[in-house]
Amino acid sequence: MKFSMVQCVKHSFNSLNAVNFVPKYAPVKENDIRRLHEYINNASKLLVVTGAGISTESGIPDYRSEGVGLYARSTSRPVQYQDFVKHAEVRKRYWARNFVAWSRFSAFQPNICHVTLSQWEGMGKVGAIVTQNVDRLHQKAGSKRVIELHGSGYEVGCLSCKMMISRHKFQKLLEELNPTLKSDVAVSIRPDGDVDIPQEQIDKFNLPPCESCGGILKPNIVFFGDNVPQKRVEAVKTEVRSSDGLLVLGSSLSVFSSYRIILQAAEEKKPIVIVNIGPTRGDSQATFKVSTKCGDVLPLISIVPSQR
Repeated sequence: MKFSMVQCVKHSFNSLNAVNFVPKYAPVKENDIRRLHEYINNASKLLVVTGAGISTESGIPDYRSEGVGLYARSTSRPVQYQDFVKHAEVRKRYWARNFVAWSRFSAFQPNICHVTLSQWEGMGKVGAIVTQNVDRLHQKAGSKRVIELHGSGYEVGCLSCKMMISRHKFQKLLEELNPTLKSDVAVSIRPDGDVDIPQEQIDKFNLPPCESCGGILKPNIVFFGDNVPQKRVEAVKTEVRSSDGLLVLGSSLSVFSSYRIILQAAEEKKPIVIVNIGPTRGDSQATFKVSTKCGDVLPLISIVPSQR
C-alpha cells in the first residue's frame, strides 16, 4: 500500500511517539536547502543510505540519539547473536517479548521522508536505497529498489535448513500456541521490536521449532555480533560503484556495516552528503553535512525534470 504525502504528514503530526523519539535539533538553514537542492538535482543516480533517524519520525525509537535513544533511556541492550544461538532461555525471552510487541511494530507507518524518497525513485533520481532499518517502511511507502542491510523483522528463518516464513504467518502460529498471551498495539516499544513483560509470561511462553527440520527459528535480522551476509555486502558495493553520489539520511554510521559504504564511496571519489541531527562517523568524508531533522528538509527539495 502506498501512502500520500498528506497522509504521512498527518500521521507525523498526530503521533506523540514520533515527537518523543526525535532528539533536539536546529532548524534547517536556507543555505542548506539550496545546497541540497543543487546536489540532488545535479545527480543522475543517487544511492541513499538510511538509518534509524528517519524512522524515529514514525514513532520508532533508535539506539543512540542523545537523550531519547534506547541507550540514553535504559540499561537494556539488544540481544546478541551468540546468546540467541546458544541459549534456549534467551530465545524464549526474545520471542515472547517480540510476540507481544508485533502488533505495535507492524502497525508503524511511513512518514514524509519515506514517501519523498519513493517519489524521487519514481522520478529516476534515486537508483537504490540501502537501509539499516528492519521496519519495511520504505517498501510500505512504495520504494522498490531497497537493500535491507540488516535484514527485516517481517521474515523468520531457520538457522539449520534456511526455511523462511513471513513474520505475520509466524505470529498466527504463536497465537495458537499462546492463547492467553496477547499481542498489544499500545505497548511502548524498543528499536528491535522488544518490550518488557513479566517473567512469568516468559516462563509460560511456547516457542515452536522449525516445522521442516526442528531447527532454531530466528527473525531475518542481523543481530549485534553477527555479520551482514556477503551476498548483501557485494550488492551494496555494486550500487555504490554505479551511483554518482551518496545521500545519507538519519544515520550515525556507528556500525562498520554502514560506515564501509562511506569508505568505498570516498575511495571512489563519489560525493557524500549527510543529513543527520547529531555527529556521524562519516562527517570527515562528507562533501557537506546538514545537521537537522530529515523530515524538515526533504520535502523542501524540488526535483527539476531532466532535460532530454
